[in-house]
Amino acid sequence: MDLLYFVLFVSILIFIHEFGHFAFAKLFGVKVLTFSIGFGPKILKVRGRETEYCVALLPFGGFVKMLEEGKAREEILPEDRHRTFEAQALWKRVVIVLAGPAMNLVFPMALYTSVYLEDREFLPPTVGAVFPGKPADGKLFPGDTITSIDGEAVASFPDVQKAFAKRAGQQMRVVVERDGKAVDVQITPADEVEVVEPSELELYEHVGRIGIAPTYAAPVIGIARTDSPAFRAGLRTFDRITAVNGRKVETFVDLTRLLSQNRGDNVVLTYVRPVSVPKALGGLCDIAVLDTGIASLAPRPRVEGAATHDGDPSFRARDVFERTGIESAEMYAAFVPEGSSEWRAGLRAGDRITHLDGVAQQMWKVDRRGGHALDDTTMVGQLLREPNRVHELVWTRDGERMSGTFQVRKERWDDELGQHYERYVFRTTHWMPRAPSKLVPNPHPVFYAVKRGALETKNAITFIVVGFVRILQGRVSIAAVGGPITLYDVAGDAGAKGTAYFVWAMAVTSVNLGLINLLPIPVLDGGHLLLFLIEWVRRKPVSLRVRELSSLVGMSVLVILMLVAFKNDVTRKWDTIVLQVIDLTR
Repeated sequence: MDLLYFVLFVSILIFIHEFGHFAFAKLFGVKVLTFSIGFGPKILKVRGRETEYCVALLPFGGFVKMLEEGKAREEILPEDRHRTFEAQALWKRVVIVLAGPAMNLVFPMALYTSVYLEDREFLPPTVGAVFPGKPADGKLFPGDTITSIDGEAVASFPDVQKAFAKRAGQQMRVVVERDGKAVDVQITPADEVEVVEPSELELYEHVGRIGIAPTYAAPVIGIARTDSPAFRAGLRTFDRITAVNGRKVETFVDLTRLLSQNRGDNVVLTYVRPVSVPKALGGLCDIAVLDTGIASLAPRPRVEGAATHDGDPSFRARDVFERTGIESAEMYAAFVPEGSSEWRAGLRAGDRITHLDGVAQQMWKVDRRGGHALDDTTMVGQLLREPNRVHELVWTRDGERMSGTFQVRKERWDDELGQHYERYVFRTTHWMPRAPSKLVPNPHPVFYAVKRGALETKNAITFIVVGFVRILQGRVSIAAVGGPITLYDVAGDAGAKGTAYFVWAMAVTSVNLGLINLLPIPVLDGGHLLLFLIEWVRRKPVSLRVRELSSLVGMSVLVILMLVAFKNDVTRKWDTIVLQVIDLTR
């Protein structure tokens, strides 16, 4: 199957490239003798009125053979003299040669656009989470709906991201709907610098962000103390509340809003509880099943005369915790691997982490669906910012304070291409599922898809051009260059993952192919363009002898590059090749 994906992958890209040359040659009246996909023996050919269309055995390239003047001028019929490639005006020859690489750069736009046409719905412009220490902290709250930014209406969370991304460091007026009322806040997006992968290319992107995510936390609760009303009612950490007095709740924001309205009356809470089933299915795995239950909760009444701020979401959360003992399960450890450094420090499942290295903790890690990379204001972000040091962790268990020291685990591995990777991981996890979001329609799906397609193509061009430059500078090893074996693996992996992955891989490879062909190496399109430039400067064509010598030099350079790429492929796959040879000789 990988071979089929590879042939399809390469053939489409070759066809697109050669079709560019072919179409403009025909448009300008140049006689095209052969249009071939592949080299070597012909396995399929169709004769047109004046052009032979064929598919050859080796799918590693293609060519468009035009009528050209050469040593055998007598072979060209007098009526075809004006239809030779050389007989065309210089600008027409430039366009014909440039059309191939240009098609390889336009084609990805169509591919990316086709992918983005599927984006018919987006996440709404809601605030589901606010990251501690970020510009939105204390100004926006979970449950807010952003309606406009600097006077411009926003209809989706991508609109919100785009508005802030372009205005880093500039104060912006944000209007949100909170509890049915319009609230104005002033926020200045932080200028965040992100490294575009792979980091060796040293590509950086400046983006303005305020530190919010669009998805809400599900109503999964944490119970910190055994003397709280919630614990006495039979509720436990990681219970997921499904209804309050028969009223369905889907988010933790909904839960706190309903409980804060209570004035001391009993509340009936319906919940589901994950119950661990170790060594299930005959010991094949550990699973958890959800057990349902009902609890009658008696919240403590508010102190008479105490100040209330029911319109303040942060007050609601504190009020609910003080009167019921219920809080978000965000900072509760759900799984601590036995034998890990955290386990040896004394941390156990169900413990509530309060401090890391003396700093109070409010969020476990960033929800990547909010469009943020690793954030050092979260606990995991702080750990991975200084992975080599010994960290002090403070937690509570049934209200009792405990602490211990540990170090983040370092993992090393090589992928199937031989690329070495290292990463640090905090193996302890929490359980904070996100509530399902009600999506909003994309108002301009075609315009959006075309715009995103153009942007992705631009990013791919930038990525590849910078890669070329870094190789020439010696900052990226020539070993990063891949050949046909790498392309075979890419095509097979992308095909196995589905149509979308296949399209994305083809788009990036098409850009690569187009830019490589623009390199000023004779026999490549860029080499022809270089000769045309010389012709324009000299006001006369380059001699046939010079063209033949340049082609020889160019072919030599290409052969060397192909050998280097093939050597890199074999080096990456050497262990696999050896194992396959051993299997064949047994």
